[in-house]
Amino acid sequence: MNFERTSASKIAVNLPGATAVFFSHNINFCSQNQEPLGVAMQNRSADAERIYAELNNIIDRQEYIQEFDTWPKQQIIEYIFTRFHDVHRQQLPELIRLAERVETTHVDNKYCPVGLSQHLVQVQNELEEHMQKEENVLFPMLAQEHLSLPAGPIQVMKREHDDHLSLISTIFEITNDIQLHPDACNSWKALYLGLQAFINDIYMHIFIENNVLFVR
Repeated sequence: MNFERTSASKIAVNLPGATAVFFSHNINFCSQNQEPLGVAMQNRSADAERIYAELNNIIDRQEYIQEFDTWPKQQIIEYIFTRFHDVHRQQLPELIRLAERVETTHVDNKYCPVGLSQHLVQVQNELEEHMQKEENVLFPMLAQEHLSLPAGPIQVMKREHDDHLSLISTIFEITNDIQLHPDACNSWKALYLGLQAFINDIYMHIFIENNVLFVR
């Protein structure tokens, strides 16, 4: 596979284990954007040589992640509920609390992520509304094997996924790509560590829905 000329989303689907590499380098592999990986890495100033090496190492070691496409739909849905919906509802209130503390304490620091807490409230509200649509409407319909579901509701969810990814991009902008400065306090460190975990989770959440569940 020519990694440089292949989109991150296509690599993620065809090379189990590649998602872990993309996670660690903040490469978005969830959207339907067919931008080649080489271009995506240039846009994010990523270490291309290191990423290619890690992807090739996966091939060499035959490192595989859980093959969700072998699961029944109901098992995938239950996994999404417990692994992502429930977890996001725990993550965001704490991230908002930490962001408020950092912004209040370090407002005069040029590296302070001013506006982050307010932005995370928006993320929380929009994500909660989205998850409730899935839990109360779409997923119960998908769980019915005999039901022929129109493409419209799924396309709406995919568009909202793209909106979520745009919100994530703003987090990177506010936080300077979630890069800590040397004198960051423990709350600041905890905030950025939590943001990275949340972003990794939302990437995988969207990936499983778009590329596994909705494909069914």
